[in-house]
Amino acid sequence: MYNKIKNSMILLLVLTMALVFSGCGTDPKSASNVKVGTETSSSSAPNQKPVETVELIVSAAASMTDALKEIQKAYETKNTNIKINFNFGASGALQQQIEQGAPADLFLSAATKNMNALVDKQLIDAKQQKKLLTNELVAVISPDGKAAIGSVADLSKAELKNIAIGIPESVPAGNYAKEALTNAKVWDSLQPKLVQAKDVRQVLQYVETGNADAGFVYKTDALTSQKVKVAFAVDPKSYTAVEYPIGIVKATKHSKEAENLYAYLQSQQALDVFVKYGFSVVQ
Repeated sequence: MYNKIKNSMILLLVLTMALVFSGCGTDPKSASNVKVGTETSSSSAPNQKPVETVELIVSAAASMTDALKEIQKAYETKNTNIKINFNFGASGALQQQIEQGAPADLFLSAATKNMNALVDKQLIDAKQQKKLLTNELVAVISPDGKAAIGSVADLSKAELKNIAIGIPESVPAGNYAKEALTNAKVWDSLQPKLVQAKDVRQVLQYVETGNADAGFVYKTDALTSQKVKVAFAVDPKSYTAVEYPIGIVKATKHSKEAENLYAYLQSQQALDVFVKYGFSVVQ
């Protein structure tokens, strides 16, 4: 009797263990599915990080405003990761800003002396700068101006009360105008009439708004406005040639991108835009 009960208990234990192991088993089909799912997940392409936008700061002579803004649109359309921020102003003021550590990646000056000063101070590499464009100095008046002006000598006429020029010490156009007036021996006599402006675009604005009867600007500036007309072109022999150099600032944190833009601004596509706005290309 004892042996019979013992055998029954052993059988019951065996059956119980069999049921337990059966419940813990993995369905082969299910295991296959898990494996396939794992392989599919591991073989999928990793998520690509979005390309970071690089912002370039271009310090440029105010007279280049319109041409550079058009070039900016074309360049940023082709280079979607680049954002160009312009700092327009008088070349002398921009030079001083770079000397004082203001952020800038490229410098476009309206006078070689400002670029040379930065090269001398080793803030721009001599091998990464070159003359790009030329311009001309003209005198502009309001289209309905009463005074007939055809030369520098005519600026002494009584009808002209105010003549605008850029500050000669910081604005290249103002310095060129001073040269021309000095060579014509009228600089001193015109002092009471002269109104100085922070850059060449402000000179243009003074004439447009009637705050000046005449002003000295570049030909390219005169072409951008319908509110002024060219009274005469200043004799190019009476002032230093207007040359626009371009250079890469050594302190740039985006050397590759700055070099690419530097090269593009010398491309035929960019030069065509400059010519469209009245600049001439250095040969």
